[in-house]
Amino acid sequence: MSTDKKIKWGIMGTGWIADKFCTALHACEDAEVYAVGSRTQESADKFAKQYGIPKAYPTYEALVSDPEVDVVYIATPHRLHYENALLCLNHGKAVLNEKAFTVNAKQAREIQELAKEKDLFVMEAFWPRFQPVNRELYRLIKEENLIGDIKMMKVDFVKVEDWPDEHRIYNINLAGGTMLDLGIYVLSYTARFLGPDPCEFHSVGSIGHTGVDDQTAIVMKYPDNAIAVLAAALRTKGCDDAYIYGSKGYVHVPHFWGATEATIYPEGGEPIHLDMPFIENGYEYEAMEVMQCLRDGKKQSEIMPLDETVKLMEIMDACRASWNFKYPFED
Repeated sequence: MSTDKKIKWGIMGTGWIADKFCTALHACEDAEVYAVGSRTQESADKFAKQYGIPKAYPTYEALVSDPEVDVVYIATPHRLHYENALLCLNHGKAVLNEKAFTVNAKQAREIQELAKEKDLFVMEAFWPRFQPVNRELYRLIKEENLIGDIKMMKVDFVKVEDWPDEHRIYNINLAGGTMLDLGIYVLSYTARFLGPDPCEFHSVGSIGHTGVDDQTAIVMKYPDNAIAVLAAALRTKGCDDAYIYGSKGYVHVPHFWGATEATIYPEGGEPIHLDMPFIENGYEYEAMEVMQCLRDGKKQSEIMPLDETVKLMEIMDACRASWNFKYPFED
């Protein structure tokens, strides 16, 4: 890909997460929000007008058929990610696919295989990994060994939102529920520091009155004896902090999934406070990673590789299976 032209983005879907992402793209000098695709012309036109997008298409097929689109950001509900990603790849488009990447690991593996066959870039849009604070923490912990060996992590994403029962997050037919919306956050954040291969894990889930999981907890053990304790919930009042405990200190990350600050408490030393605000809203950093990978000719991100995405989907599948929970449309 040429390095002297802007990368043209196509936006698939016009919901609130597409709003966030387009706002972020406008902060990236080498990005052009070129086209948007929706299920109706009216919705596409409205979104295009809001963000100054030149092309507005009434179908996803029309969007991916535009030869000028370099990469597509998939911002549709979880249940549609699989078919949307396959559509993009079959039309020769690189893909940034929102989390959760798919509904299950089987779908994720099929996308991975098709991306390899088509020789195209695909990445899961797990934005916390690319935020400046979280990248600097990774460097200080893994490369500078600032807190010694990681012994334990505790990550919570427990919150109450004013969403009605009719919201897609509570709809079992749209793959709603805690695991795919918030569970992926605590799992992927932990995997960045401890890896995606626990040797043992256990999970419990609570099914709410709309038929999806309202809350879940996961405990994982790793081959080096590190332990992770994770919690995610939609209707429970709590916090969204991460703690990383090491042999020589610990780290506290407030609001880990959208972190702009963190404090490191090294053994025998003064606390180190990181304060790294976003350029825009935080989503710009995953877009920057995608564009750098495309310019470098890479097919995967080293920070969020597809193998890891698939492994995390396998863990979520196993957790749901342990509760005997399955979406009605799954094989």
